[in-house]
Amino acid sequence: MYKKVDNKDIEYLRSVIPANRILVHDEISDDYAHDELGGIEVKPEVLIYVRSTEEVSKVMKYAYENEIPVVARGSGTDLVGAAVALEGGIMICTKQMNHILEVDETNLTVTVEPGVLLMELQAYVEERDLFYPPDPGEKSATIGGNISTNAGGMRAVKYGVTRDYVRGLTVVMPNGEIEHFGGKVVKNSSGYDIKDLIIGSEGTLCIITEAILKLVPKPAYSVSMLLPFMTMEKAIEVVPEIIRSKASLTAIEYMSLDTIISAEQFLGKKFPDTNYEAYILLTFDGNSMNEIQDEYTKVANLCIEKGAIDGYFVDTDERKKSVWNARGAFLEAIKASTDLMDECDVVVPKGKVADFIKYTHEVGKEVGLRIPSFGHAGDGNLHIYLCKDSMAEEIWKQKADKAFELLYTKAREFGGMVSGEHGIGYAKKPYLARQVGENQIELMRSIKKVFDPKNILNPGKVC
Repeated sequence: MYKKVDNKDIEYLRSVIPANRILVHDEISDDYAHDELGGIEVKPEVLIYVRSTEEVSKVMKYAYENEIPVVARGSGTDLVGAAVALEGGIMICTKQMNHILEVDETNLTVTVEPGVLLMELQAYVEERDLFYPPDPGEKSATIGGNISTNAGGMRAVKYGVTRDYVRGLTVVMPNGEIEHFGGKVVKNSSGYDIKDLIIGSEGTLCIITEAILKLVPKPAYSVSMLLPFMTMEKAIEVVPEIIRSKASLTAIEYMSLDTIISAEQFLGKKFPDTNYEAYILLTFDGNSMNEIQDEYTKVANLCIEKGAIDGYFVDTDERKKSVWNARGAFLEAIKASTDLMDECDVVVPKGKVADFIKYTHEVGKEVGLRIPSFGHAGDGNLHIYLCKDSMAEEIWKQKADKAFELLYTKAREFGGMVSGEHGIGYAKKPYLARQVGENQIELMRSIKKVFDPKNILNPGKVC
């Protein structure tokens, strides 16, 4: 049992953190009781806006000594309950730790605090002709959150995921000790890589307070192409062909007409084309326009040969804005189209993308659920949404449970995994356990116990 926060605890916390950055009980907004998707709601007893590693350390030392649970939270854009304070206690919000501390153009690194927003970081380094490639759809997520879930995004096909760009971390351990892992070095074979263990651990092992991130030179050119297909089957069947062509693509995104229409309605803006059932969005980048042109010509010809109706360049500012605004709004648009939804964030081998998307349609018909989808077809990470619409709560729960069981079982059969980039949190724990088995869950619990013997940091998550 954890200690409930009392007046003595609040008095101490206000002695080490300015009182205007501490909220208690009813002062805390309901927004901090849930994440972006909802589904579970628990308020923390105390919400603290921290501004430094030292402040985090002081809070954690006290929490550890008194066995008070602590959850770290950034923008709260996660979808699996990872940033919800299941046991109450203290919530440490890092949104005010939002400074870009250094750009090192010699070592091609940027050092940031965890509350820096992804969109702010990308804009900041691009002004200096540098590039931070990880590009998840939620641009208002914090870098700390991205690291905690090993976020991927649309450019993972070419550039990889967040893990590939984290060089060093400063963290606060559950007992309040401050540790530094990694640094600006490119290579490191110095014992176990604890930094990589922390990436993707969803705030269960320690709290990230600073990160050194790898940058690359900004590509001189970027071209996107939108390819419409008469049917969903035609669109997704071309994805393995594109991959086999060995073209150097930055992104391969799949989107269905119903999702596009939801985005149009949500944004109040038109998509360039809504005459066909499905679309593939391709992006190419590089330092030579001739090289990019060779690549997109080869891929466009292949797609048209395999059933694409046409190929539209997303080249004008107006068209870029309409396509990418719509793509960025897919989650919010689907959410706005129903009174409740849940997400299946599976990742499957790239060669199984077409088969899995087809299977989601079969599941929707079998179970009787609307299941819109979109995703990163180029790396097998698909975002599949189960929509409650006007169903009674009990019927919705039964149908959703059955659909999840079918979808995750099929992902396992295809050699896939439960989550591609949103993590496990609270919501996906049962599915992870079934996938990896008790031995691996016990390994995870053992690692957690080494870091956090009192289990006070984000308890109830992942394993």
